[in-house]
Amino acid sequence: MADQNLKFRNQNILVEDRNRASITGVEQVESFNDNTIILKTIKGGMIIKGENLNVDKLNLDDGNVKISGIINGINYVEKISGQKGNIIGKIFK
Repeated sequence: MADQNLKFRNQNILVEDRNRASITGVEQVESFNDNTIILKTIKGGMIIKGENLNVDKLNLDDGNVKISGIINGINYVEKISGQKGNIIGKIFK
């Protein structure tokens, strides 16, 4: 039942001075390093690009993430898991 409630929540992104971000509606952190953070959100996959990126606070129970570092861009993507499988599938078609 908790999963059904997640689908109806709003998602908010607050970027402060390009060096801090607060994101709600996060279901999972897929991966992160100094230059890229990949999130699974209630609105789809999200890729955050920048420099010296760090996940400062993560609360998946509430769906909140706080990020610091120089933020160069935030993009939504259709799918984040299985991307490698899709490429391999296209090669062997």
